[in-house]
Amino acid sequence: MKFDAKSFNPEAWLKYMEAMPNERLNRLRSSKAIAKDKRLRSVFKDDTQTGTVYAKIPYFGRINGEAQNYDGATKLTSNRTKSLEQGVFTYGRMCAWTEADFSFDVTGGEDFEDNIRRQITDYWNNVDQDVLLSILKGVFSMKDTKYSNANKNFVAKHTLDISESGKDVVTSEAMKVGATTLNSAIQRAGGDNKNSFSLVLMHSSVSTNLENLNLLEHLKYTDEKGVQRDLELATWNGRLVIIDDNMPVENKNLGATGGKVDLFTTYVLGNGAISLENVGVRTPYEMVRDAFTNGGEDTLVSRIRNAVAVAGISYTKSAQASNSPTNAELEKPENWELINDGETAIPDKFVPLARIISRG
Repeated sequence: MKFDAKSFNPEAWLKYMEAMPNERLNRLRSSKAIAKDKRLRSVFKDDTQTGTVYAKIPYFGRINGEAQNYDGATKLTSNRTKSLEQGVFTYGRMCAWTEADFSFDVTGGEDFEDNIRRQITDYWNNVDQDVLLSILKGVFSMKDTKYSNANKNFVAKHTLDISESGKDVVTSEAMKVGATTLNSAIQRAGGDNKNSFSLVLMHSSVSTNLENLNLLEHLKYTDEKGVQRDLELATWNGRLVIIDDNMPVENKNLGATGGKVDLFTTYVLGNGAISLENVGVRTPYEMVRDAFTNGGEDTLVSRIRNAVAVAGISYTKSAQASNSPTNAELEKPENWELINDGETAIPDKFVPLARIISRG
């Protein structure tokens, strides 16, 4: 029998003992690619005289200039450094869950509010991971041609697309990740700075293909009997592999020959590529009691507010309607650009973000 979407028996002698497992692993959210940043806490929480929902943080340029001859006669010409700014932002989210008193009565005294409280951390990790994926989608959709096409060039150089998704052709092994894919992708993106890339986040279909090719090297440990065994963690070309089926998958119909194929996006990131800092809200949790509806109800309200900075990238909020961007707004290309001084953008090889698009 059901009441308020909950199973119960009339005699109330069966109780809920377990909650459904969280089907999402949220390994991007918990990876080393996501780091805390005391600058964000200072700007949005500790220093109330600056930004509250959006701010620009100074980003100092490099000194340069041609060395001049020191011969006792040459007049020295001084150089000036340029200051750059990085746009950083906060996003806020809230949710509420209501349980009726009668649910407690008919299920033998099971506390469903306690069940909700136990799951809140998982819930907000789900929300944060969705935000992070929207940020990555937005950054990799940049197409602005300012600063000598710097934003558009970043996307082209930091994307290795081997999927041939623009052609009506049957999937071949060349369209899937292989032995040279990762090294080619990070060299294309970072050049001599490719060692800044340390993590690879991929769908399990992609990792399975790598396992079938014996390209993943599992980390080892020695058990209590002295036997060496594989850890769940693995590396690919020396980069830690994180498997998470929340990584983007696009199902695309290529035509009569190619048919429907899945296009997988694999992200390659550096440690601390995205800074995420909890800057708090006035009332993160509260219980609201309504004694008149449905025989009495309790509602648990939860709120969060996080600040975000993306390494080498500036958030412009050009297409943001309110004080907190939605996920759809974070995916808009006009809200992102490389850090710049108004004339020139920073070299994109210092941005530790890259992606691989493949058919597996």
